[in-house]
Amino acid sequence: MDRAVFEQRRRRLMDAIGPNAVAVFPAAPERTRSNDVEYRYRQQSDFYYLTGFPEPGAVCVLQPGHPTDEYVLFVRPRDREKETWTGRRAGVEGAVTDYGASLAFAVEELDQRLGKMIAERDQFYCALDRDEAFTRRAMSWLEHAQLTRPRTGRGPTGLLDAGAPVHEMRLHKSPEELDRMRRAVAISAEAHVAAMRGVQPGCWEYEIEALIDYTFRRNGAAGPAYPSIVAAGANATILHYTTNDRRMEADDLLLIDAGAEYDFYCADVTRTFPVGARFSGRRKAVYEVVLAAQLAAIDAVRPGARFDEPHQRAVSTLVDGLLRLGVLQGSADEVREKELYKPLYMHRTSHWLGMDVHDVGLYKQGDAARTLQPGMVLTVEPGLYFGAHLEEIDPAWHGIGVRIEDDVLVTPEGHEVLTAAVPKRVDEIEILRAG
Repeated sequence: MDRAVFEQRRRRLMDAIGPNAVAVFPAAPERTRSNDVEYRYRQQSDFYYLTGFPEPGAVCVLQPGHPTDEYVLFVRPRDREKETWTGRRAGVEGAVTDYGASLAFAVEELDQRLGKMIAERDQFYCALDRDEAFTRRAMSWLEHAQLTRPRTGRGPTGLLDAGAPVHEMRLHKSPEELDRMRRAVAISAEAHVAAMRGVQPGCWEYEIEALIDYTFRRNGAAGPAYPSIVAAGANATILHYTTNDRRMEADDLLLIDAGAEYDFYCADVTRTFPVGARFSGRRKAVYEVVLAAQLAAIDAVRPGARFDEPHQRAVSTLVDGLLRLGVLQGSADEVREKELYKPLYMHRTSHWLGMDVHDVGLYKQGDAARTLQPGMVLTVEPGLYFGAHLEEIDPAWHGIGVRIEDDVLVTPEGHEVLTAAVPKRVDEIEILRAG
């Protein structure tokens, strides 16, 4: 992404927090996988959103209105021996020349320099995420600044969450972000279609996971945006099943929930289809109920709608379908009001999508679900899950799990289904499976 995009984002954030503030964002730490082996590194999303800087061990400091140094980076210095083992570093010089910092220092100087920066500002924003060690350091900087406040008359009195204003920015996708999301979606669509074509009775779930991952990487994605779910038969009734080690049988349905990450932006797609050639019997009946619910929910996505409207539409359609199939008894109003459907549909219909697969941004403003606006991207993913533990349900339904998920962009005119290229109608899927 062009450096000017990151500059514009920092300017918007600094304008939002005001000239008397300082904001501090740490890079994601490296994480140990086992013994001395680390997980493949992925930068913290807020940090990358503001800086484009890909390395660990860095800290971004924003000082709105500073005459010369509004954007300061603390980074790992160049080190020939370490770079021989783990790759080139930008260093202090590269942080300025390549990443646009006004000023840069070695990260070892952070404690020495940051306390003074904070003490000169009246508001201290810090990213309060899951890095507990960094949060403790932030509290120590705040305490030090407060000690000098009686003498100087300056300095913050509390710690503010720097993530809150950034997350509101990230919720509204720019054209550059949508370009990357469309690419992530296109790669994911190719992988799902490849899986639909490749599945045969006797395949193992991990074989299809390997095909999906291969398709992601072959097309330039960083890899899966989250661990791929490849769930055949009763495994599809486990929402976040990732073991992926079952052999598939001809009468199974196969639920695949998999999305690529491309240039820090995610796709999130779920399709359910037969391991054999055709949908049949109860499996087809459940699938058609879920598909109807998903189409109704997507139809509710438009500017001015509340975030929870797609969920309400999905629930209403699912309840009607379950009553029609005889799975549940009573009136639709009673089933909805008492939430008697929840053992079969226990999750929400949507979440935000962007740099994180469960992306940031508030779902409510005050006591009400927030209003959808153009540029927001959300998933629409109803499902039904007939786990074997559901003793009150006729066992003939047990082991059936269906979810259908698309990524939907709110547009000025209504919505755009970004993932429309992945087949989901029964006839489309059966034609593809027969081929």
